This record gives sequence, structure tokens and C-alpha cells, in this order.
Amino acid sequence: MPSIQHPVLIIGGSGVVGVQAAAAIRRLHPSLPVTIAGRDLGKAQAVAERLGVEALAADLSRPDLGLPSDALFSAVIVFVKDDWSHALRFAQRHGIPHLSVSSGAFEIGIEAARFIHAPQAAPVVLTSQWLAGAALFPTLEYAKAFRSIETLHVGVLLDEQDMGGQAALTDYERITQSGSATLTLKDGRFVWIAGEEATARYRSVDGVELPATAYGPLDVLSLATATDAKNIRFDLAFDVSASRRAGEPFSTESVIAIEGVLQSGERGTRRYEVVHPRGQAPLTALGVALATERALGLAGGEALKAGLYFPDGIIDPAYYVGRMKEFGATFTEVKANG
Repeated sequence: MPSIQHPVLIIGGSGVVGVQAAAAIRRLHPSLPVTIAGRDLGKAQAVAERLGVEALAADLSRPDLGLPSDALFSAVIVFVKDDWSHALRFAQRHGIPHLSVSSGAFEIGIEAARFIHAPQAAPVVLTSQWLAGAALFPTLEYAKAFRSIETLHVGVLLDEQDMGGQAALTDYERITQSGSATLTLKDGRFVWIAGEEATARYRSVDGVELPATAYGPLDVLSLATATDAKNIRFDLAFDVSASRRAGEPFSTESVIAIEGVLQSGERGTRRYEVVHPRGQAPLTALGVALATERALGLAGGEALKAGLYFPDGIIDPAYYVGRMKEFGATFTEVKANG
């Protein structure tokens, strides 16, 4: 395992998820240095002191990010929307991995264009799947039971009390309101849906049905590439979680339904439920930590070379799911038929 001398820079690291991501990285790799950065230096310092890491002021509107000219880092993680793409360019100039978590499927052209113009500069990891992969990787692991897949449907529930900080709310509003339609896959064709076609019903893990709508993280692109499924749809319910209906604290849920031909040769449908009792933040933090350790070569292989990556192309689903269980997620299979 390589020894990393320079810290991982977490921009937005004093936010709800950023704090937990820093903590997850430290839990997985206690010797890996971390620097928390944000516009509010006092807030960053308070978080850094609690975690035993460093803090810096950062400003995404500046090409140098407002950082000291002699500061060196091993990777850059961005937990807020970088409207200028300055953090990516900063990472490319320094030849270090860049990880982002805030882009919808309709927005990745910005990052892709920056990579295309400098393909040898740095590893660029697009980590904007739902909760940084918390629904994607279980789906990929469960898909191994199928010889071929006709339909993949992922429904997720974000509790109304579990939005997190202002940055997360801004991302949610931008992705749900700015894009005119949501990407799905129908009969092998990528289709953008809107209006009535985008509405759905989500059946929670306690059987309660809730209103939902098609949502546009990067999961559809990752799943389409990895599984060759003919139909893929991702729906989001923003409502009350089953745990809170039962009088407990909010949780977060993913319900995965897969229809196709099983490895046995029989047709079948399977339904799987993934729940974390402390909501979305621990899973998002873990996903970012796992992508970071992989990019730096601390787990799963050598450090990434310059390239454009989805996390599912560089992390083994079984390893990811195993880590999710270690961090408190529960997994349940409900056989539908077959």
C-alpha cells in the first residue's frame, strides 16, 4: 500500500456529508492526511479540530481556489457544485485525482469537456451517482444472479428531514428543476421523460406507497453500460421513511427490482431492499471515501492513471457492498416470483 504524503483536499468538507466523508476516510485510512476547505474558514477549522485534520479557506470562484501557492494535495473532492470548473482544472494542473458528487446526468458534459481537452492531466472520477453509489453497487451485485436483464428499476427514498445542508438542497433543486427531462432507458433506447410520464409510485420497505418522480443521477448511465438491461428507470420519493412512520429516527431506503433470465435459465423477478438507519449522509460519505481510496491506490489496485472514470468501473461491487454492511446498511431480498 502506498504512503500518501500530501493531504486529500475536501472542498465543502464542513457540510453535513463532507464532515462524515472526512471521518470515513480517516476510519478507513487513519494515516491518510486530510484538509477540510470552505469559504467559511472558522467553520472549517471547527470541523477540522474535531476530526484532528487541517483546515484552509477555499473559494471555487478563483482559479487558484484561494489556496496557498505552495500547498500540495494528493486528491481533490468537491461536495458543492463547482460552477466554474476551477477545482477540476486545479486537479489537472497538479496531476491529482478529482472527484465530484453534485452533477446530474444532464450536466456531465462540462466535466467531460474539461477532460477531453486534457486527457493526460489527471484521473477524473464522476461520483454523482445516488449517494455516491449506495444504490448502484448493490444493484450491480444483485444483477450477478441474472444471465440477462430485461428491466432494472431503482426506487430510492430520501426522508424529508434528511436533506442535509444547504449545498445538498441546492443540488436537489437544481437537478429536479433545471433539467427539462429525466434520462431513462426504454426498449434499449435512451429516452428523456417529463411531466406525467415522469411521475411514479414508490413502495416503501413497510409496504406503504408514496408519490415519486423520475430522478436524474448518473446511475442510469452506469447501469446501462454495466448490465445491458433493456429498460432502466430511477425514481425518487421525498417523503417520510418507514422508520420515521414507526416513531424512530429517519432512515434512507433503496428498493431494487430486477426482471430477466436468472443464471438457472428461468425467468424471474427479484426485489431487494437496502436501508441505512441513519439516513443518506453515512452512505454518501462512505461512497466518496471508497472512490478516494481507489483513486489513490489504497485499495483495489494501483493508483488510477489519467482518465475519465465512473466508480463502478474501478471498484468491485462485492467490496463496496461489504463496506456498506460494515458502515451500518442492511440488505434484504424479497422474492417476487420465479
